[in-house]
Amino acid sequence: MNNITNAQNPFFGQYQTPHETVPFDRIKTEHYEPAILEGIKQQNAEIDAIIQNPEKATFSNTIETFEASGDLLDRVVAVFGNMLSAETNDDLQELAQKIMPLLSEHSNNITLNEKLFARVKEVYNQKESLQLTQEQSKLLENAYNSFVRHGANLEGEAREEYRRLTNELSKLTLDFSENNLKETNRYQMLLTKKESLAGLPDIIVEAAAETAKSEDKEGWAFTLHAPSYVPFMTYADNRDLRQRLYMAYNTKCTHDNEFNNIEIVKKIANTRMKIAQLLGYKDYAEYMLVKRMAENSESVYKLLNQLLEAYTPTAQQEYKEVQELARQEQGDDFVVMPWDWSYYSNKLKDKKFNINEEMLRPYFELEQVKKGVFGLAEKLYGITFRKNTEIPVYHKDVEAFEVFDKDGKFLAVLYTDFHPRLGKRSGAWMTSYKDQWIDQQTGENSRPHVSVVMNFTKPTENKPALLTFNEVETFLHEFGHSLHGMFANSTYKSLSGTNVYWDFVELPSQIMENFAIEKDFLNTFARHYQTGEILPDELIKRLVDASNFNIAYACLRQLSFGLLDMAWYTRNVPFEGDVKAYEQEAWKKTQILPIVQEACMSTQFSHIFAGGYAAGYYSYKWAEVLDADAFSLFKQKKIFNQEVADSFRKNILSKGGTEHPMTLYKRFRGQEPTIDALLIRNGIKK
Repeated sequence: MNNITNAQNPFFGQYQTPHETVPFDRIKTEHYEPAILEGIKQQNAEIDAIIQNPEKATFSNTIETFEASGDLLDRVVAVFGNMLSAETNDDLQELAQKIMPLLSEHSNNITLNEKLFARVKEVYNQKESLQLTQEQSKLLENAYNSFVRHGANLEGEAREEYRRLTNELSKLTLDFSENNLKETNRYQMLLTKKESLAGLPDIIVEAAAETAKSEDKEGWAFTLHAPSYVPFMTYADNRDLRQRLYMAYNTKCTHDNEFNNIEIVKKIANTRMKIAQLLGYKDYAEYMLVKRMAENSESVYKLLNQLLEAYTPTAQQEYKEVQELARQEQGDDFVVMPWDWSYYSNKLKDKKFNINEEMLRPYFELEQVKKGVFGLAEKLYGITFRKNTEIPVYHKDVEAFEVFDKDGKFLAVLYTDFHPRLGKRSGAWMTSYKDQWIDQQTGENSRPHVSVVMNFTKPTENKPALLTFNEVETFLHEFGHSLHGMFANSTYKSLSGTNVYWDFVELPSQIMENFAIEKDFLNTFARHYQTGEILPDELIKRLVDASNFNIAYACLRQLSFGLLDMAWYTRNVPFEGDVKAYEQEAWKKTQILPIVQEACMSTQFSHIFAGGYAAGYYSYKWAEVLDADAFSLFKQKKIFNQEVADSFRKNILSKGGTEHPMTLYKRFRGQEPTIDALLIRNGIKK
């Protein structure tokens, strides 16, 4: 019976698909559990073979063999984890509640395996005499440190406590994420009066009508998904409705129902603190930052406070200008609240620069933007993209592309997934289904399969998908991450692509965002979807002039998230207080707008409670300092300069985690970065 099941399960055996891509069209929910259990069993057998090897522990028979273990498990978990984010459902989430503790337990069984660690340690202790290559040295160092950082040196009760805490954390983060998705999906503001739509662009009204119609409702339905929420907050004239939608969004997972995350927030923060202290660190931030460019909390706070000091005066001035405009319309006692900010900011931007998102939207038809973004990679790096409908995908909205290098060789598979749906979490991200590595026996370079996932404006019955400028920037950002994955060229998969220090991983993505306001780039694709007219120079000039509009407010908003993150993870005593009050205290220096007592970010802050950004949200600003400095080289030599692009690919995009990021950066840039380039770019410093 088992053989029949295995034969029918697409995870078993080699994928019979182009480039051995995931056979999404054949995978069913019932296939995951047996494949994961078999993957665990296979990796356990591979680890037993390492332990029982009668030969002395060597780099080859221990470190490289361990690196190669768990292939089936890795393949299944990559699909399962990605589907939980991009195309989930109740059955998958129910299965996750069962599977995630098993995976956590399996991970602990490996890192707490004393015999395996003894062999790893034996090789590590000989590292000076082994004559390893740079990559081999890094792999050895990472393997040893990973065991230590996951409890290998703990003994007795401490080991069991570590096991218990990590299993608990796995379940808590899953609960947090599921609650957030369900709370987002369950809210809808249904409007039935035409006058309630005053101020909203036709494309948004049309989309809201289609959302309502899809559920057999009359009227216009607005949701908490970005393509619905953001335009409503920006354009809707009705202040009460803006406030209603704002409160729905900003009180997610705080209500007295089964999706409440308040206690989960406390438990996650406390559990991470206990894990860090068990491993000998004073707090979770100290534990995490040892393996980051920043190295310690002091460096993080130094950057956040430098930026806070530099940007606050400008941010206060920005608020004052928005407030003045609002008072001209509403009277001298009018106070701009958070639900007014986007609305009046947009009006001020329009007044100052005669530009807004809706003016630009007709020039950013998704198919054209795709051509532009792919064309940018072709200009910079010589790579080409070819859609392949033979490659299976997990949803009809998803497209798969083969990517070829400038010499015509196959480079990677890229999946694109652009539009929101009920089974997809909010936000935008890049992910991987298969990492790159080089086969030690054959020398074959096994190429990666990566994916960019977003939540962009959908097409309507009458219009194609027309993106906002902000969505174009988001596309460029995630595409930058995908280039990091696609250009990977390391011997070992755990060192390839985006497997770099967390505060370095945003550099390629943020570098790409810079191109969004470059005329030479915009001219390659930005055409009116009806007339074919190229984006006029005058509009580009206004776009560039407006590029720093409210930049300081935006910076303080990012700093607020960084400070909130650090407040949760620099704690060294358990938190039992009021989550909302703690949050407001943590980021009060960054708050320009009046405080809304009921609002809460922490309960929906997936980046730091259910993603990889715990004690790491600062990395966006850290990488922004790097990207401003690095892009100044592109600007200096012209943006499509081949020499600069080749150097960026060679030193940043292809190297993965083989060397320290600052070594790689200095090799590309020829110097260490300072915050000056960012301040100058943002007009904060002359």
